[in-house]
Amino acid sequence: MTTGTRRRMGVEERREQLIAVALDLFSHRSPEDVSIDEVAEAAGISRPLVYHYFPGKQQLYEAALRRAAEELTARFVEPHEGPLGARLLRVMERFFDFVEEHGPGFSALMRGGPAIGSTRTSAMIDGVRHAAYVQILAHLGIPDPAPRLELVVRSWISLAETTALLWLDGRPIPRKELERQLVHDFAALATVSAAYDERMAQVVRQILADDPTDGMFADLASRVGRFA
Repeated sequence: MTTGTRRRMGVEERREQLIAVALDLFSHRSPEDVSIDEVAEAAGISRPLVYHYFPGKQQLYEAALRRAAEELTARFVEPHEGPLGARLLRVMERFFDFVEEHGPGFSALMRGGPAIGSTRTSAMIDGVRHAAYVQILAHLGIPDPAPRLELVVRSWISLAETTALLWLDGRPIPRKELERQLVHDFAALATVSAAYDERMAQVVRQILADDPTDGMFADLASRVGRFA
């Protein structure tokens, strides 16, 4: 016979539960619209007990933000197998999985949410962007990029972020199209930069040489060729 007695959680286990609950709530509504009372109710504990583990909503938000940042960073990790275009497409698919799963929480993550002005949250967000930057450079095999390549990669990451935020606002363009378009955007940014710099031209030549006839960048060339 069951007595209905709840199992007592350890400190770390309870903290993990509260972070998970907060992340789930933030995935459906903007963090500033979620109260500590709602977190406590969803976790099945009292409001004072939430404050026992987190001094305030700001600290709970930062902990949830850190967890979301870690998860988003992991979405950019991709095996170095196959052509670059196919790799970037898989990364974009996982990136948009995260965006779709977390919705308002993603917007809060990238815009700062209720933690605007916090150097800790700013550092976490910048950490996600830098991790994505390092991953892309690793796929290109260029750990120490020239200024134009750095500009291309960082601009592309910013474009992906902005595109996702705009897409969440009504989703006017099919997700699958945006994922492919962002991969094509990377090639477009690199190609324009290559027109001004021989080192970038060498990077683009290598990317195109490794792309199969039915690859992502060949697809872009075919689409652009229709304009001629």
